[in-house]
Amino acid sequence: MSKDNPLLGIALMFGFCVVAPMGDAVAKLLGGQVPMGQMLFIRFGVQALVLLPLILCTGRVWRMHGRVLRLTFLRTVLHILGIGMMFTALMYLPLADAVAIAFIMPFLMLVLGHFVLDEEVGIRRLLACAVGFIGTLLVVQPSFAEVGWPALLPLGVAVNFSVFMLVTRQIAKDTDPVGLQAVSGVMAVCLIAPFLLLAPDDILPVFAWEQPDAHTWKLLFGIGLLGTLGHLLMTWSLRYAPAATLAPMQYLEIPIATIIGFVVFAEFPNPLATLGICITIAAGLYIVIRERAMMKSSRQAPVSADPVSALAE
Repeated sequence: MSKDNPLLGIALMFGFCVVAPMGDAVAKLLGGQVPMGQMLFIRFGVQALVLLPLILCTGRVWRMHGRVLRLTFLRTVLHILGIGMMFTALMYLPLADAVAIAFIMPFLMLVLGHFVLDEEVGIRRLLACAVGFIGTLLVVQPSFAEVGWPALLPLGVAVNFSVFMLVTRQIAKDTDPVGLQAVSGVMAVCLIAPFLLLAPDDILPVFAWEQPDAHTWKLLFGIGLLGTLGHLLMTWSLRYAPAATLAPMQYLEIPIATIIGFVVFAEFPNPLATLGICITIAAGLYIVIRERAMMKSSRQAPVSADPVSALAE
């Protein structure tokens, strides 16, 4: 089992925050060109094809039993549902809006991490997460009357991935990240394949199969590669830091998504949203600075500590 290393966990989560919106942007470029079931099948199929040879070459541990196997199956189902909802939302919403609306997730994750996993959530980290959430609200500015029901999908993504990350935290220290992602990819392919083979296209068009052209194949493989890398980074981050520590860091995904949205889709936030982005960045950076200070003080302080002071960390 790996010891907690908050700074390494934060660095890995930052990598996830860069890679994840890149994958979302590729999914948005595809739009409604490919049925959702086919897109998910290829996305997880690429994950399995990339990681299975790596496991065979490196001799990594991938076999799972009992509780870990059951939680991995649950994690895979949550993964499929979460990505499916997010990809569907991107058909209707701007990239930055879809990501921002979903960013009630770190707040939910922090609260669930405290009450479900019994992780410490100090007052300062809780306040930093609350400030980041306020910034998120400034970025979102959703108009449900204008967008309609798709605006609710990122909220479903938030709830889904909050549970997903808690399940990942439960098994992250007992599994190899590459092995976990490889097994999850195979499970997802096995779960989706029967629907693609047996579901009637006229009844469940979401599971229809259409032959992509060369450009579409490249985009589909790009989604798979970026998704695989992103969730490996996330899984590694959870090996080294508690969910409560990583929660505010994930707010950095919003400004990164905004930059990608501007470069790729010519989308740019208004002044109020820009203010919100600055607030979320400040909240995330505060956590990094705070973790450095806590690690430095823990090396210098005596073994015994004032519990009241510790509670405020």
